[in-house]
Amino acid sequence: MNGDAIAVHKHVQTLALAFSMFTPKAWIITALAAAIGLVVIGLPTAIYENPFFVRMTPVRPQDYVIWVVSSVLIGLTVGSYFAGGSKAGEEKVLSGSVLSVLAVGCPICNKPVVLLLGTPGALTFFAPVQVYIGIASVLLLGWTLLLRAKALSGKCSASQVAAQQT
Repeated sequence: MNGDAIAVHKHVQTLALAFSMFTPKAWIITALAAAIGLVVIGLPTAIYENPFFVRMTPVRPQDYVIWVVSSVLIGLTVGSYFAGGSKAGEEKVLSGSVLSVLAVGCPICNKPVVLLLGTPGALTFFAPVQVYIGIASVLLLGWTLLLRAKALSGKCSASQVAAQQT
């Protein structure tokens, strides 16, 4: 195995060990947090039809993938706080969640983007970048989950996790 494969294998083992420490309560909270993530991200971005928001551009397949993956990662990370361990990584969950909303939202429904770029600019410049914002969101949420898993499995002390955050 090469170095990258060994590192990935170690991360998978760390995640598996952390998930084995989840109690039934933690799994229930994980499922609830993921469901809440689906609603909180999906409602204002109008990924699904709702009476509160109307989307001006069609939903792209990448939007669904980023939406679901982000919600699952948010759920797993929130659930890890109920499995024990330190509270490290809370800020990254919020940051990753905000990026998820920006990544899957309608580019011309995003008021700050339209204010800065105008409607043509939002469609021409912001819409193509959204996939990269979504990838950044998923990577940030995945990193947060890995830090939580390391803290839970004892492979990283709370002080080491806090030092990595700065």
